[in-house]
Amino acid sequence: MFKRIRERKGQGMTEYIIIVAVVAILSLAIVYKFGNQIRNLFWVSSKELAGQNETVSEQNAGTKSDENVTIKDL
Repeated sequence: MFKRIRERKGQGMTEYIIIVAVVAILSLAIVYKFGNQIRNLFWVSSKELAGQNETVSEQNAGTKSDENVTIKDL
């Protein structure tokens, strides 16, 4: 009887570990894919909240470098 309880706990722990591993892998993939865009979004947002209406070159935002982008464009 006690052996079955231990087996169920072990199965639950294994499922939990698999879910955590999948979430971690997906999180890393998202950061790798969209990291620069997210970083630039937060940078522009912080500048806007601080009252500095500076623009960011689109090269920093991951697009063409000859135009400027503000938080409204992101």
